[in-house]
Amino acid sequence: MTSMKVKDVAELDALYGAASPRSIAKEINYLNFEYQSFIEASPLMTIATVGREGLDCSPRGDKDGVVRVINSTTIRFADRKGNNRLDTLRNIIEDDRIALLFLVPGVGETMRVNGRAVISTSPELLEAFTMDGKPPKTVIEVKVESVYFQCSKALLRSGIWSSDLSVACADVPSAG
Repeated sequence: MTSMKVKDVAELDALYGAASPRSIAKEINYLNFEYQSFIEASPLMTIATVGREGLDCSPRGDKDGVVRVINSTTIRFADRKGNNRLDTLRNIIEDDRIALLFLVPGVGETMRVNGRAVISTSPELLEAFTMDGKPPKTVIEVKVESVYFQCSKALLRSGIWSSDLSVACADVPSAG
């Protein structure tokens, strides 16, 4: 197979063309009412971080909404007990940049939020995020730098919300 690597941004732009003005204009640096409402409706998000040891992308979810909107530029979420690898948290300590992708079941669009994160052990915050009598070990606070809706094309193509495409757990590899 012949390797045909795209080597620079100019070549990439020539391949795809310019982004639509609307896709550029939808990106803002704060959470307007619509963006806040979408985040508050989301029980699931993925977090992407980077550190010296590499990249991490992992899911976070809570039954009562995964993130709390504090104001138009600040959101918080609990870091609940998991496998204790702590990849995301280690990365935040080394490099505070964070990218979040919010999903709402049945909704085609997703929301992307990029910002800077800090990890808090504030007793007041831990208490505020207690669920089923269990406080989290930490709360992550994100200062929003950019936010926008991502179009629904990928979710529509995947059929992710279609019950017709549900897969039996026994048919998929498991972590244990």
